[in-house]
Formats: sequence, C-alpha cells, structure tokens
Amino acid sequence: MPALHTTTYGASGSRVVFLHGLFGQGRNWTTPAKAIAEHHRVTLVDLPNHGRSEWTDRVDYVDMAEAVAELLEAEDPVDLVGHSMGGKTAMMLALRHPELVAKLLVADIAPVAYTSASEFSRYVAALRGLDLDALTERGDADRMLAEAVPSETVRSFLLQNLRRDTRPEGGGGWRWQPNLDVIGRDLGNLSDWPEDAAAAPYQGPTMWVAGERSNYIRPEYADAMTRLFPHVRKVVIKGAGHWVHSEQPDVFLGVLRRFLGDD
Repeated sequence: MPALHTTTYGASGSRVVFLHGLFGQGRNWTTPAKAIAEHHRVTLVDLPNHGRSEWTDRVDYVDMAEAVAELLEAEDPVDLVGHSMGGKTAMMLALRHPELVAKLLVADIAPVAYTSASEFSRYVAALRGLDLDALTERGDADRMLAEAVPSETVRSFLLQNLRRDTRPEGGGGWRWQPNLDVIGRDLGNLSDWPEDAAAAPYQGPTMWVAGERSNYIRPEYADAMTRLFPHVRKVVIKGAGHWVHSEQPDVFLGVLRRFLGDD
C-alpha cells in the first residue's frame, strides 16, 4: 500500500479523519479541523497520488479505501468525513471495513456513476500543458492558466498543487504534486462507482451533506444512498455549491459539530 501523508490536530477525544476531493490535499480541511481539535484528535489525509502521499500506478476507489484502511487499522473506530472523491473513498471504506468507521459524513457526492468527467479532463490538460520551466513565480502560473481555467477560485484551488521541487533531482524548479498522468488516464474510475466492491450495507450513522446549488446530489440518487447506508440523514446547505465546506464554512462547521455530537 502507498504511504499516506497525514497532518494531525488535537490531543484528546474521539478521532476524526478527513478525506479530500480530486486535486485536493488534506490541508484543504485545516479550518474545520482546527475548529474541532479542542475536543477531538483530527487526522487530515493526503490520498494516494495527491499532496505529499506516494504515487501509484492506478487510481480507483477500492485501492484508495484500502490504503486509508491500512492507516486506520491500529486505531479505535473513527468518525470519517469525506468530500467528493474523498466522500466516495469514505463510503467505500465504510462498506468494506465497517469495523473501522463509527460514523460517516459524506459531503456532496453519491454512490453512483457520474456520466461526465469533462470538466476534470480539462483541468488535467491545462495543468499538464503548463510550461513549468517558464515559471519564475507562482503568479506566472495563474496568468498562464487564466484562459483554460477562467474561474479565479478554481485556479487558486488547482495552484495549491504547484510546489518548488526540493528533491535533489528537481533542480529547484516547479512541479505538480498530484500524479496528473495517472489521474488523467483513470478519471473514468473516479466518475464511476464500483457497485460490486462491497458485501453489505454500512449500518452506522451516516450524514449526507448536499450543496443547494450543486448537481452532485440529485433526488434520483437517494435510492442508491439509502440502500447502501440505511441509517442516513440528508442535510442541504443553502447557498452552497459542490464545495460546501469552503463556500459556507460556518454552516458546514455547525453541521459537522452536530454530526460529532458536540452540540
């Protein structure tokens, strides 16, 4: 299994583990993690092929779930939180290893196959097409990506993955932290949902958080969610799109606290 990079906050209380979405990294969860760290031991995970975790030769939900399961095996059951790709990984982990998950929060994703990954294909192409040797500072990358990725918010998110290469062989230039070649090749796996990868529904408490303006959770997906997670409660966050925890951080934090039993 690939070695996973983690960041921890808090020294006591129940353990809460956060899984990020595509092109993300554990530190995307820093704000809510710090907010709950007084009462919980928090772990932010960089999933395989992202952040500072090791690269692999493929990307799929079973592999990612098994990598996180290996990380958690020595601990008591955790409260698991995942957004988007991290949400699917969290669901797969709960289904395959229910003994490791006390409670599950899934943010703005469903256990279904999504029909289009064109937006993410465009992002992969834009990042791979950037001439890293031509960069003198991070702002150069922002300007060079502006045409392919018009949204300043999305560009800022993607550019969190651009790092100075401090490896001996790196020469001090720039590099992308995600494994763009493998992610681009396996985007179909990330859009999909491996229906036959779990033996039985997860019986633990599950909170399903949707952004009001997001298309990732639709009424027709409810049957799949309740079949696999029969003890699910759905919460819709008003004014939020797909990135519910960053678009409405205070509201999401309130939902998270209720999920953890802090309120």
